[in-house]
Amino acid sequence: MTEPQTPEKKTDATPYRSGVIAIIGPPNAGKSTLLNHFLGQKIAIVTPKPQTTRNRILGILNGESYQIILLDTPGLHKPRELLNREMVRIALDTLAEADVVLFLADAQVNKPEKLEKLGNEFAEYLRQVTCPVVLALNKVDRLDKTQLLPLMEWYADFYPFAAVLPISALHGDGADLLVDELVRLLPEGPQYYPDDIPTDATERFIAAEIIREKVFLLTREEVPYSTAVMIDSFQESVDNRPVVIHATILVEQPSQKGIIIGRKGAMLAEIRKKAVLEIARMLDQRVSLRLWVKVKKKWTSNEQILRELGLSKS
Repeated sequence: MTEPQTPEKKTDATPYRSGVIAIIGPPNAGKSTLLNHFLGQKIAIVTPKPQTTRNRILGILNGESYQIILLDTPGLHKPRELLNREMVRIALDTLAEADVVLFLADAQVNKPEKLEKLGNEFAEYLRQVTCPVVLALNKVDRLDKTQLLPLMEWYADFYPFAAVLPISALHGDGADLLVDELVRLLPEGPQYYPDDIPTDATERFIAAEIIREKVFLLTREEVPYSTAVMIDSFQESVDNRPVVIHATILVEQPSQKGIIIGRKGAMLAEIRKKAVLEIARMLDQRVSLRLWVKVKKKWTSNEQILRELGLSKS
């Protein structure tokens, strides 16, 4: 963690609180959507597909008397491949750093048999937590209101959460109350990051994630899960020229390469087009993006490649 900054907004009446909040939960519960809502900008990519987030992503939320360091993590799931095992390890390692854990669950998962399965899966993870845990029931805007109270009671019986709050990460409903509850549980402490830094993620990392998001959104079945994006070069703008980015999309099979490229290069052109628009918006500069697709068999089990992607310990 960086050296603490002297908080400018601390008052004698209100103690300044700061600390790390780890956001954990099952895949596709809305963790990245919530992080982006808190920060008021897109830091983490979002798709309807589970297990989109692979790396730990740090976001910084500042208030008059607090600084929350939010850690968005990959969804907890039963891992099979080395890639998935490393994703779960990243999520669990984050728990050791947390002052408070924010467990995000999908309120649409409310049938007794599904709740029992979820409880069996996550009891072992929650047993490893030694700090307060707040439960946020997400997507309540899609829930019949008569189902909400029984669901909250089920979770209250399942684990001694410090608080149980219904929210909609997409629309922001309940988000302010959730922040208040999280701040209440944080220890008194200094401001660790300046006010104008929303994340420690580099522009290279976010650009790679945006490209990967477009692959997730535009391709189907196993293809998105068999792809990774590596930034080969990132040339800053000079004399008002575009930022020039060279990137490689890794796939595991030649057939996947054909899908990513598409007929006469149509799919790759669409991925590039959509990625350029978003990267340019992020950088507030013109962007020239050049993409290649490379077959690297079993890269999801290759420790060297996973290290390069920040998904494995050195």
